[in-house]
Amino acid sequence: MTTMESLIGLVNRIQRACTALGDYGGGDTSFSSLWEALPSVAVVGGQSSGKSSVLESIVGRDFLPRGSGIVTRRPLVLQLHKTEEGAEEYAEFLHLPNRKFSDFAVVRKEIQDETDRVTGKSKQISPVPIHLSIYSPNVVNLTLIDLPGLTKVAVEGQPESIVQDIEMMVRSYVEKPNCIILAISPANQDIATSDAIKLAREVDAPGERTFGVLTKLDLMDKGTNALDVLEGRSYRLQHPWVGIVNRSQADINKNVDMIIARHKEREYFATSPDYSHLANKMGSEYLAKLLSKHLEAVIRARIPSITSMINKTIEELESEMDHLGRPIAADAGAQLYLILELLRAFDRIFKEHLDGGRPGGDRIYGVFDNQLPAALRKLPFDRHLSMQNVRKVVSEADGYQPHLIAPEQGYRRLIESSLNYFRGPAEASVDAVVRMS
Repeated sequence: MTTMESLIGLVNRIQRACTALGDYGGGDTSFSSLWEALPSVAVVGGQSSGKSSVLESIVGRDFLPRGSGIVTRRPLVLQLHKTEEGAEEYAEFLHLPNRKFSDFAVVRKEIQDETDRVTGKSKQISPVPIHLSIYSPNVVNLTLIDLPGLTKVAVEGQPESIVQDIEMMVRSYVEKPNCIILAISPANQDIATSDAIKLAREVDAPGERTFGVLTKLDLMDKGTNALDVLEGRSYRLQHPWVGIVNRSQADINKNVDMIIARHKEREYFATSPDYSHLANKMGSEYLAKLLSKHLEAVIRARIPSITSMINKTIEELESEMDHLGRPIAADAGAQLYLILELLRAFDRIFKEHLDGGRPGGDRIYGVFDNQLPAALRKLPFDRHLSMQNVRKVVSEADGYQPHLIAPEQGYRRLIESSLNYFRGPAEASVDAVVRMS
């Protein structure tokens, strides 16, 4: 593994830790968001733009839920890890640690089930991401974030705000300066109406962070082509457009192997009279390598800012921990040790006050010389320790049996009840001293 591949792996691990701690951009701004400092590739597109097919082509596996309406209802953080040739392909979910999935049909079901666990079986959406890692010799090191498809109309079962909710969620990712935008647009629609390009233009006007992907090239009307878009004449970006030929619905229904699909895609571009001169810069395999290489470059450029952010976050958390104090230990021995430490600290501060090391020593003396004695003088000890009450308490506790030395139970009750009288004034004195410290 090269140094940059190691860096991508490190960023992957940091992103997993961020997700586990609830930091996935937006939300609570009490602390700096480390997630926002990490480079990522967000996949954006309208419904039926071919977004899912592009992701599956990059991975080389069928693993995403499919269907009508909004299928992606939570962000999917997809981390690809290239392994050695011949190694087993498997997937892991962050919410199911130490469990490997080698059946990608089960991966698809788990994505659907985990979505339903948070959103319910309704068509609601949630910003809480699902974290999926795929280990395979057929991928490149890359992290992609699959976001819900942009839509224009709410369908039955969806709240009226769903259109705005999805756009706000997608914006929360793509407007971050460290986010690389993978804008998916179908070639059989006018690029001017592309939801992905429209949003990318708003958050990245110069096109410096946007990669344009044109899908469904093979579905364009006969006699037309998408060269104006692919060669940057219709809409220019800083990075080259990439054309993709996804599997047809018939291929998907027949479970056509992804390796075969990739071969058909290469063959399409190589033999196309319109696109053959661009064949070596088209297709899902080229797109994956292009994104991986660019992500490496972005990570290299962002290393100082990432390091700075991590150090800043550590300082913020340590400051907060100092303010909150140490966590309460679980076992009795550690709890006793903590109590003794607190008592020693109180004793030290108390002595500093009395010795003049801190202001307020005269007030502490006043508490014990004036406040506490005055409170004790008001206690009804004359009545409590009167001969009549002593006789009553002793007889109730020990009965009328003779005692060789003293009525132990009766005396014990008298002492306990007397201590209860002391409790109020004693606690008030302690509180007064604590307020001074």
